Amino acid sequence: MTGTGARRLAVVHPSTELYGADQQMLESLTAAVDGGWDVTLVLPGDGPLAPRAAQRGARVVTASFPVLRKSLLRPRGLVDLAVGGTRAVAAGARWLRRERVDALYVSTVTLPTWLASARLARVPALCHVHEAEADQHRLVTAGLTAPLLAATRLVSNSAAARDALGGAFGSLRERTRVVHNGVLGPVDEPGPPPARGDGALRVVLVGRLSPRKGSDVAVEAVGLLVREGRDVRLRLAGSTFEGYEWFERDLRRRVAELGLDERVELLGFVHPPWGELADADVALVPSRVEPFGNTAVEAMLARRPVVASATQGLVEVVQDGRTGLLVPPDDPHALAAALRRLHDDPALRRALADAGRAEALVRFSTERYAGDVRAELDALVPGRVTAAR
Repeated sequence: MTGTGARRLAVVHPSTELYGADQQMLESLTAAVDGGWDVTLVLPGDGPLAPRAAQRGARVVTASFPVLRKSLLRPRGLVDLAVGGTRAVAAGARWLRRERVDALYVSTVTLPTWLASARLARVPALCHVHEAEADQHRLVTAGLTAPLLAATRLVSNSAAARDALGGAFGSLRERTRVVHNGVLGPVDEPGPPPARGDGALRVVLVGRLSPRKGSDVAVEAVGLLVREGRDVRLRLAGSTFEGYEWFERDLRRRVAELGLDERVELLGFVHPPWGELADADVALVPSRVEPFGNTAVEAMLARRPVVASATQGLVEVVQDGRTGLLVPPDDPHALAAALRRLHDDPALRRALADAGRAEALVRFSTERYAGDVRAELDALVPGRVTAAR
């Protein structure tokens, strides 16, 4: 679209919470506002994300639109979604025209109709990919990624996420630019863990309670160490997705079976995570699937040694033996061995923590990220650059 004044950007996001992808969307939104865009954020409902987006300068509206969930990631589910999404495509195009939107930013691949809406309304669109689903049925992969063919520009948060796009359409991989996340750190300079004198190793895992995040692997690893006679405490800071309450029940049952009720605490959702990280000696990111790993970066910024799975985006974040330790995913024995090593070597904990923070401040700064995002947005509407605020 053409015109004068501030460029109008619509940002569409599938969640109303404050987990990693939600926080990253806020950083993208802030980059756009600071770059002179007039930003409207479209959410599927109310939640804690909305007031934070408003504080950063966006107008927030809610609307009903299809969001891909795991239950739909099967051939039949995708067919049903395609049929039911037709009206959503038309409605989205009408809204884009009515609001005189100059560009659209689609956050994650789980919003399949909005890119088609943008094409119908002749609005250039950027899709920011935060997923790396590399082990699905090929038909499911094709259904999940086909809407991205309508995007004007594509950005992914890791090389792993970019490579996963090529599973069905090689052209998507070639068109995608990798922009690693920018992550805010604690306000105050982080200090060492509190000196307690009891010899216990205090471990924290910040993230969803879900099979993908490996919360159960962490519990099993702690159980192995406790059976050796080691004093290890684990705090799980996160909640489940709707429909995954069964996982929390299974996790609590397993904690009881292992006799870890006094050593493992399930805290629910915690935001911000800095208090939990400040009290911990080690941070875990034992994900089975992890396109990037904001929580690993947060631990590095908090100057805490990280033990993470050697999978997908985490191998792009953590350098094994220098900024953290990497272990095979879904392997509680390997995870226990890494914790045992850190328990016995306080000097190694300090060295990894210091190197991790120094690395994160450079590679994953919000300033670097904002510049990359603004460049991508500006490329959507050449010749329509307004002064940054």
